[in-house]
Amino acid sequence: MPPKAKFTKEEIVNAALALVREDGMSALTARGLGAKLGSSARPIFTVFKGMEEVSSEVITAARLIYDEYIDIGLSAEIPFKGVGMQYIMFAINEPKLFQLLFMTENNANIENVLTYIEENYSKILDSIKTAYNFDDDKALRLYRHLWVYSHGIAVLCATKACSFTAEQISDMMTDVFLGVFKKIKAE
Repeated sequence: MPPKAKFTKEEIVNAALALVREDGMSALTARGLGAKLGSSARPIFTVFKGMEEVSSEVITAARLIYDEYIDIGLSAEIPFKGVGMQYIMFAINEPKLFQLLFMTENNANIENVLTYIEENYSKILDSIKTAYNFDDDKALRLYRHLWVYSHGIAVLCATKACSFTAEQISDMMTDVFLGVFKKIKAE
Protein backbone atom coordinates (compact mmCIF):
# COMPACT_ATOMS: atom_id res chain seq x y z
CA MET A 1 0.00 0.00 0.00
CA PRO A 2 1.44 3.41 -0.97
CA PRO A 3 2.19 5.86 1.83
CA LYS A 4 -0.52 8.36 2.78
CA ALA A 5 0.11 11.76 1.29
CA LYS A 6 1.25 14.35 3.83
CA PHE A 7 0.30 17.22 1.49
CA THR A 8 -2.42 17.57 -1.10
CA LYS A 9 -1.61 18.21 -4.73
CA GLU A 10 -2.99 21.74 -4.33
CA GLU A 11 -0.78 22.46 -1.30
CA ILE A 12 2.31 21.29 -3.17
CA VAL A 13 1.46 23.29 -6.30
CA ASN A 14 0.73 26.40 -4.23
CA ALA A 15 4.06 26.07 -2.42
CA ALA A 16 5.86 25.48 -5.73
CA LEU A 17 4.14 28.49 -7.28
CA ALA A 18 5.12 30.66 -4.30
CA LEU A 19 8.71 29.47 -4.63
CA VAL A 20 8.79 30.30 -8.35
CA ARG A 21 7.15 33.69 -7.75
CA GLU A 22 9.88 34.56 -5.28
CA ASP A 23 12.99 33.07 -6.85
CA GLY A 24 12.18 31.90 -10.38
CA MET A 25 11.83 28.49 -11.94
CA SER A 26 15.45 27.56 -11.26
CA ALA A 27 14.62 27.53 -7.54
CA LEU A 28 12.03 24.81 -8.04
CA THR A 29 13.91 21.75 -6.87
CA ALA A 30 12.68 18.85 -4.78
CA ARG A 31 14.83 19.98 -1.86
CA GLY A 32 13.74 23.63 -2.21
CA LEU A 33 10.08 22.69 -2.45
CA GLY A 34 10.38 20.37 0.54
CA ALA A 35 11.91 23.22 2.55
CA LYS A 36 9.09 25.55 1.43
CA LEU A 37 6.61 22.97 2.70
CA GLY A 38 8.56 22.57 5.95
CA SER A 39 9.31 18.97 5.14
CA SER A 40 11.72 16.76 3.30
CA ALA A 41 11.27 16.23 -0.44
CA ARG A 42 9.84 12.76 0.06
CA PRO A 43 6.16 13.74 0.55
CA ILE A 44 6.17 15.47 -2.84
CA PHE A 45 6.73 12.14 -4.56
CA THR A 46 3.72 10.50 -2.91
CA VAL A 47 1.60 12.89 -4.99
CA PHE A 48 3.77 13.55 -8.07
CA LYS A 49 5.84 11.17 -10.19
CA GLY A 50 8.65 13.69 -10.53
CA MET A 51 9.62 17.33 -10.58
CA GLU A 52 8.71 17.65 -14.26
CA GLU A 53 5.11 17.02 -13.31
CA VAL A 54 5.33 19.66 -10.56
CA SER A 55 6.87 22.12 -13.05
CA SER A 56 4.05 21.47 -15.49
CA GLU A 57 1.49 22.21 -12.77
CA VAL A 58 3.30 25.45 -11.90
CA ILE A 59 3.18 26.56 -15.53
CA THR A 60 -0.54 25.79 -15.61
CA ALA A 61 -1.07 27.78 -12.39
CA ALA A 62 0.97 30.69 -13.78
CA ARG A 63 -1.17 30.70 -16.93
CA LEU A 64 -4.32 30.88 -14.80
CA ILE A 65 -2.94 33.95 -13.02
CA TYR A 66 -2.02 35.46 -16.39
CA ASP A 67 -5.54 34.72 -17.67
CA GLU A 68 -7.00 36.73 -14.78
CA TYR A 69 -4.99 39.75 -15.92
CA ILE A 70 -6.10 39.30 -19.53
CA ASP A 71 -9.75 38.96 -18.48
CA ILE A 72 -9.45 42.31 -16.70
CA GLY A 73 -8.00 43.79 -19.88
CA LEU A 74 -10.80 42.39 -22.00
CA SER A 75 -13.37 44.07 -19.75
CA ALA A 76 -11.72 47.50 -20.16
CA GLU A 77 -13.42 50.29 -22.08
CA ILE A 78 -10.98 49.67 -24.94
CA PRO A 79 -10.37 45.90 -24.62
CA PHE A 80 -7.42 45.79 -26.99
CA LYS A 81 -5.53 48.44 -25.05
CA GLY A 82 -6.69 46.89 -21.79
CA VAL A 83 -5.13 43.56 -22.73
CA GLY A 84 -1.81 45.23 -23.60
CA MET A 85 -1.83 47.16 -20.34
CA GLN A 86 -2.65 44.05 -18.32
CA TYR A 87 0.06 42.06 -20.10
CA ILE A 88 2.56 44.69 -18.94
CA MET A 89 1.03 44.84 -15.45
CA PHE A 90 1.45 41.05 -15.22
CA ALA A 91 5.14 41.52 -16.04
CA ILE A 92 5.47 44.24 -13.41
CA ASN A 93 3.53 42.46 -10.65
CA GLU A 94 4.64 38.89 -11.41
CA PRO A 95 8.09 39.23 -13.00
CA LYS A 96 9.20 35.66 -12.30
CA LEU A 97 5.97 34.20 -13.69
CA PHE A 98 6.22 36.49 -16.72
CA GLN A 99 9.78 35.31 -17.28
CA LEU A 100 8.63 31.70 -16.94
CA LEU A 101 5.81 32.06 -19.45
CA PHE A 102 7.26 34.53 -21.94
CA MET A 103 11.05 34.64 -21.59
CA THR A 104 12.11 31.01 -21.34
CA GLU A 105 14.61 29.66 -23.88
CA ASN A 106 13.33 26.11 -23.62
CA ASN A 107 12.03 25.37 -27.13
CA ALA A 108 9.19 23.16 -25.90
CA ASN A 109 8.01 25.96 -23.62
CA ILE A 110 8.26 28.55 -26.41
CA GLU A 111 6.15 26.36 -28.68
CA ASN A 112 3.61 25.93 -25.88
CA VAL A 113 3.50 29.70 -25.30
CA LEU A 114 2.99 30.44 -28.99
CA THR A 115 0.23 27.84 -29.23
CA TYR A 116 -1.35 29.24 -26.07
CA ILE A 117 -1.29 32.80 -27.43
CA GLU A 118 -2.71 31.75 -30.80
CA GLU A 119 -5.52 29.81 -29.14
CA ASN A 120 -6.44 32.67 -26.83
CA TYR A 121 -6.00 35.80 -28.91
CA SER A 122 -9.20 35.25 -30.88
CA LYS A 123 -11.06 37.21 -28.15
CA ILE A 124 -8.70 40.12 -28.71
CA LEU A 125 -8.98 39.96 -32.50
CA ASP A 126 -12.75 39.87 -32.24
CA SER A 127 -12.72 43.02 -30.11
CA ILE A 128 -10.46 44.77 -32.67
CA LYS A 129 -12.62 43.72 -35.62
CA THR A 130 -15.78 44.91 -33.86
CA ALA A 131 -14.41 48.18 -32.50
CA TYR A 132 -12.61 49.31 -35.66
CA ASN A 133 -14.52 47.47 -38.38
CA PHE A 134 -11.36 45.67 -39.51
CA ASP A 135 -11.16 42.45 -41.45
CA ASP A 136 -9.11 39.53 -40.13
CA ASP A 137 -5.88 40.63 -41.83
CA LYS A 138 -5.99 44.21 -40.55
CA ALA A 139 -6.97 43.11 -37.05
CA LEU A 140 -4.12 40.60 -36.95
CA ARG A 141 -1.65 43.19 -38.24
CA LEU A 142 -2.66 45.71 -35.57
CA TYR A 143 -2.55 43.02 -32.91
CA ARG A 144 0.94 41.86 -33.89
CA HIS A 145 2.38 45.38 -33.85
CA LEU A 146 0.94 46.19 -30.47
CA TRP A 147 1.79 42.77 -29.00
CA VAL A 148 5.44 43.17 -30.00
CA TYR A 149 5.48 46.68 -28.53
CA SER A 150 3.70 45.55 -25.33
CA HIS A 151 6.07 42.61 -25.02
CA GLY A 152 9.07 44.93 -25.26
CA ILE A 153 7.79 47.15 -22.46
CA ALA A 154 6.85 44.10 -20.41
CA VAL A 155 10.33 42.57 -20.74
CA LEU A 156 11.94 45.87 -19.75
CA CYS A 157 9.71 46.00 -16.67
CA ALA A 158 10.01 42.32 -15.73
CA THR A 159 13.80 42.50 -15.82
CA LYS A 160 13.81 45.82 -13.93
CA ALA A 161 15.63 47.51 -16.83
CA CYS A 162 12.99 50.25 -16.83
CA SER A 163 10.23 51.42 -14.58
CA PHE A 164 7.16 53.14 -15.97
CA THR A 165 3.98 54.39 -14.35
CA ALA A 166 0.64 53.12 -15.59
CA GLU A 167 0.02 56.56 -17.10
CA GLN A 168 3.33 56.49 -19.00
CA ILE A 169 2.59 53.00 -20.30
CA SER A 170 -0.89 54.08 -21.36
CA ASP A 171 0.48 57.11 -23.21
CA MET A 172 3.15 55.05 -25.00
CA MET A 173 0.61 52.41 -26.00
CA THR A 174 -1.77 55.07 -27.30
CA ASP A 175 0.96 56.75 -29.37
CA VAL A 176 1.99 53.50 -31.05
CA PHE A 177 -1.60 52.37 -31.51
CA LEU A 178 -2.54 55.63 -33.23
CA GLY A 179 0.45 55.45 -35.56
CA VAL A 180 -0.22 51.87 -36.64
CA PHE A 181 -3.99 52.42 -36.75
CA LYS A 182 -3.67 55.49 -39.01
CA LYS A 183 -1.32 53.64 -41.34
CA ILE A 184 -3.65 50.63 -41.65
CA LYS A 185 -6.72 52.86 -42.13
CA ALA A 186 -4.94 54.88 -44.84
CA GLU A 187 -4.18 51.81 -46.95
